[in-house]
Amino acid sequence: MPMLILVIYSFNASKLVTVWGGWSLKWYVGLLDNTQLMGSVMRSLEIAFYTAIAAVALGTLAAFVLTRISHFKGRTLFGGLVTAPLVMPEVITGLSLLLLFVAMAQMIGWPQERGIVTIWIAHTTFCSAYVAVVVSSRLRELDLSIEEAAMDLGAKPWKVFFLITIP
Repeated sequence: MPMLILVIYSFNASKLVTVWGGWSLKWYVGLLDNTQLMGSVMRSLEIAFYTAIAAVALGTLAAFVLTRISHFKGRTLFGGLVTAPLVMPEVITGLSLLLLFVAMAQMIGWPQERGIVTIWIAHTTFCSAYVAVVVSSRLRELDLSIEEAAMDLGAKPWKVFFLITIP
C-alpha cells in the first residue's frame, strides 16, 4: 500500500507532498530533461549489465567446482571464500574492497583511480556469491546419469558441460 501511495503521489502537480495539486507529469518530464541524472542512470545500467554477465560466468564456474570436483583439496576454503560476501555486511565488504584497491594502487600501480572498473569488480564479487549458491543448488539436483550417458556416447566433457549441464 505505501508503494502504491508513493506512485500516485509521484503524479502530484504540487511541490508539497501533503497538498494534492492535481494530476501532472511535470516531475517525470523534469527527470527526463536532467541530462546529468539520466547519464548516471545509463552508467548504472551499464555497470549492472557487465556485472550480471561476469557474475553469472564466475558464479557458475565456482558452483561447478564446488559441486562436481570432489577431489579439490581447498574445497572448504574456496566454498567459504565464495559465500563470504553473503554473510558479511555490505559496508564491510565495500570498505575492504576499497582498501584492497588503494593498497594495490600503491603496490603495483593498478587501479590508478577508483571508477567504473573498481565498481564493476566490487559488484561482481558480491553478485557472484548469489549466483554460486543458486547454481550449486541446481547442480546438486541434476541427474548425473544424463551427463554420463552423453560421455558414454562420445561427447567430450566441455561439450557435455555446454550442451547438457548449462541448459
